[in-house]
Amino acid sequence: MARVVVDVMLKPEILDPQGQAVQRALPRLGFDGISDVRQGKRFELEVDGPVDEAALARIHDLAESFLANTVIEDFTVRVEEVAEAAK
Repeated sequence: MARVVVDVMLKPEILDPQGQAVQRALPRLGFDGISDVRQGKRFELEVDGPVDEAALARIHDLAESFLANTVIEDFTVRVEEVAEAAK
């Protein structure tokens, strides 16, 4: 079993009001030195069987058509190993 992670972020040219709100609040909370914050989404998919090129292509299609709005968002797909103790 493997875990495939899809991270979805707004494209750099798209305004991120949530990220801006967090960035403005940080100095008031004592966290200085943070110049920018971007907010995004993370999806963790547990995949039965091997994660081969065909499986990654299907997950890429899933991310492109369902998980991300590709007009305003970019996404990345990566495989994470699932530790035996975590199963």
